Amino acid sequence: MGGQALVLGGGGVAGIAWTTGLLVGLAEHGQDLTGADLFVGTSAGSAVAAQVTSGLSLEELFARQVDPARQAPEIPAEIDFEKFAADFGGAVTGATDPAEIRRAVGKLALAAPTVPEAERHAVIEARLPSHDWPEQRLVIVAVDAETGEPRRFDRASGVSLVDAVAASCAVPGVWPAVTIEGRRYVDGGVRSAENADYAAGATRVTVISPLGADSPLPMEKPLSAVLDDLRAAGAAVTLVTPDEEAVAAIGENPLDPTARTPAAEAGRAQGAALTLSWT
Repeated sequence: MGGQALVLGGGGVAGIAWTTGLLVGLAEHGQDLTGADLFVGTSAGSAVAAQVTSGLSLEELFARQVDPARQAPEIPAEIDFEKFAADFGGAVTGATDPAEIRRAVGKLALAAPTVPEAERHAVIEARLPSHDWPEQRLVIVAVDAETGEPRRFDRASGVSLVDAVAASCAVPGVWPAVTIEGRRYVDGGVRSAENADYAAGATRVTVISPLGADSPLPMEKPLSAVLDDLRAAGAAVTLVTPDEEAVAAIGENPLDPTARTPAAEAGRAQGAALTLSWT
């Protein structure tokens, strides 16, 4: 495959804002990543990937995060991440392999009380400037709630971009699973917050992870190990996570829509001060 890959990880609406701001700050200082040959988006990262490949400028996308008049409507959600991780842990007790773990989490998701699927779908529609798949290669990751199998949606999948992003953003226990072709799908983060291994074959890989390298959620494989695998295969890799100021701006609840403005501004400041290096 070769070329450059940009991997965008999950992290709620605050993660969307921080990642957008980060990309703006980087581009302002000669480090524009939006010309990548491949985008891999998971959860919040799927929304950002769809946005930055939509044709809107980064400045316009930034304004959609920080200007209340332009912000997309969101459904506020309270989440205690320690309890969330504990619920995940309880759901997967006794599971012996990654697929079984994903099935257990999917079962939890299907049983959880949530807002109606159509209401959540409307939120995703409003987030995306374009509902058409971009010309750039974009892969969006979700997980089948019943089989536990990951699925990579792309332009050739025959699935709408809105449906793919909605599925990838369907946080188990918080948002409803998404129905696609008679199957129910949940957040791609159930497999990995970044799914960076799906960038295998690229010669340069940039991973932007709002949750950081030490995600509180159970993953199929630690991010550090995935990045080591990419390097061993010959890729030059860099990882970007929120700095101290960004962590404070994102706050304890990344699903809180009021965190968008401070998170985006912190991301822009971080990007402006950052010099990327691939090793």
